Amino acid sequence: MCCMDFEQLRTFQQVCRLKSFSRAAEKLGVTQPAISAQIRSLEKEVGARLFDRDGGKVTFTAAGCLFEPFAEHCLQCQSHIFVAVNELYRSARGEVSVSASEATSLYVLPSVFAQYKKHYTRVNLNIVRAEHQRSLEAVMNRDVDFAIVSTPVKDPRLVVHVIHRDDIVLAVAPAHPLATRDTIKPDEMLQYPLLLLKQGRQRTLLNNFFDSFDAHPRIAMELDSSELLKRLICAELGMGVLPRINVMDDVHSGLLRTVKVDGMRLHRELALIFRKDRTLSHAAQVFLEIATGGTAQPATYPPPRVPRTARAR
Repeated sequence: MCCMDFEQLRTFQQVCRLKSFSRAAEKLGVTQPAISAQIRSLEKEVGARLFDRDGGKVTFTAAGCLFEPFAEHCLQCQSHIFVAVNELYRSARGEVSVSASEATSLYVLPSVFAQYKKHYTRVNLNIVRAEHQRSLEAVMNRDVDFAIVSTPVKDPRLVVHVIHRDDIVLAVAPAHPLATRDTIKPDEMLQYPLLLLKQGRQRTLLNNFFDSFDAHPRIAMELDSSELLKRLICAELGMGVLPRINVMDDVHSGLLRTVKVDGMRLHRELALIFRKDRTLSHAAQVFLEIATGGTAQPATYPPPRVPRTARAR
């Protein structure tokens, strides 16, 4: 069974325009027998003669006249498709999707997004709010372009770029008994109710800190949300341990205070991750460069080949 293809349609188009098999062959850089074979194959697929040839004169048949606008439309669609895909890899447009936790979305991503949108207004930025494991799954399932998660990330299928580092600090309400102290001993920390996240990198680091001197904190509440944890600290329901960037604004506005704990040196890193085998659009590549401060090496994905007919338009 024959199968109509774009090469046949381009051959048909050139014969239509030039009214000559020989001139069409010259235009397309092939032999005249090749043009004749293409047209015969197309006519076999259509089921009707498309041209009448009387000596050197080529004219439409009724079927050819009917077929011509449809062939032209198909070639225009192909041209638009190639141009659109080519444009996707040459200019920043389309959508970039990022999966990140609630706190990362609130305190780390806004500055990155603001810098990006300042220069690339035609790109839609989409934040998918999800915790560590779901963010990893979203990247692996190709549901998002990127995720921002805490390190370490050791999956060999992923590219990992650290984009943020900060300390994890003890935060208390201004009325808390420890609020007037610059530094406290770990034993003093154990005397007061502590609000903690149920799981995650911060909880692991804090558990390791307490285990290092066989301490048992007074856990008042375990929460899923770092934002809720912060609000409960402000409401004087206990003290809590949070990344410094999460509490900076509240400290400056007088809603919270941070207290140094002797020997508690907890740090966290956030990394932007994506699949090694993912082809990044130009919009995504630019986002990667901005998010990493230009330290990421640009990917070398060749843009799709644009047919001569598409480039000529």
